[in-house]
Amino acid sequence: MTRLIVAAGGGGDAVAAAMLHAALYGDEDQAVILTYAWDRLLIDPVPGPRGPNNFTGLQHLTPAVWTVPAEARPITPAGSTLPRLAAELPHTFALIDPHHGVEGITRQLEELVSHLSPESIDLLDVGGDILARGDEPTLKSPLADAVTLAACCQVNAPIRLLVAGPGLDGELPPDELRGMLGPLVHTFTAKDVEPVGPVLEWHPSEATAMLAATARGVRGTCEMRDAGLPVPLTDEGPTVFEVDLDEALSRNQLARAITATATLDEVEAHSREICGYSEIDYERNKAAWLKGQPPVPLGSQAVLAQLDQFEAEARSRGVTHTTFRRITEALNLNGSLREDLRQLLISSRPEKYDAPLWRITSTAE
Repeated sequence: MTRLIVAAGGGGDAVAAAMLHAALYGDEDQAVILTYAWDRLLIDPVPGPRGPNNFTGLQHLTPAVWTVPAEARPITPAGSTLPRLAAELPHTFALIDPHHGVEGITRQLEELVSHLSPESIDLLDVGGDILARGDEPTLKSPLADAVTLAACCQVNAPIRLLVAGPGLDGELPPDELRGMLGPLVHTFTAKDVEPVGPVLEWHPSEATAMLAATARGVRGTCEMRDAGLPVPLTDEGPTVFEVDLDEALSRNQLARAITATATLDEVEAHSREICGYSEIDYERNKAAWLKGQPPVPLGSQAVLAQLDQFEAEARSRGVTHTTFRRITEALNLNGSLREDLRQLLISSRPEKYDAPLWRITSTAE
């Protein structure tokens, strides 16, 4: 049997989709994971999501849907984690192309449903920002989720909306989400993390890293992103809830507004109007700023001294853990150095590694 899982926001949602598939459906069923190639500036220096024209080596699955095999490559200067995911995981990764708006993704979904006749279709969002109205002050990245939600609501097939790790994306507080969550579908365990454990050693996702860490029993407060958002790591962290798809759409103002869009530019215009910004504009501005920054060398002693100062300040804020993306940006290092930094820290202070997070406090504390 074939299962179709739509990774609502791309990035780490695709890894969480692989974890979900193994936990709920096992190894006997095949999974097609439909996901964005949108890895933000740490991996991809080009703002916004990538489309089929940004890759070589893609394979046609349907007229509107391309799969990303292990041998596919993003065309420079673009970057993508999808080919490596395809190389390390047994699933088929298909590319969401938002450049034709919600109408284009709806067409992709309809073709997949017709071609695959999937046993089930899940729309998975880690964190729950897919349930945002659009005006919340903590909301940072509503666009991708709104587009997939709007498209899924137009497909003539039963689609189940799942929210994993409520609040772990740092966008909506768990207290705001609880009233919208339906039945508990699953609680991830350390065993569930095993199939994607090696991927989490290199993948830059923060929300899915925290999802896995909480499944492994990590508790505390994790600081994430360049803004240093504090995210509670609690017993709710590894949970997966079903949410009514129509209720999510009625709540999500941006998703409702973009239903008839045929271009990504139209989607962005609605996002600016409803949310006050487009997250791709934020990436454009940040990419322009990063181009003007001189490269900072990765000298081990200097970096460890900076880390000590960062950790001391984080402890004063009540932080117990952080992500390697957060450390990379807090130390003003180029995103391309994230993996080298991670290796340096783990080799220098292995006792501080709460895979896949970095522990701020010592065991004694």
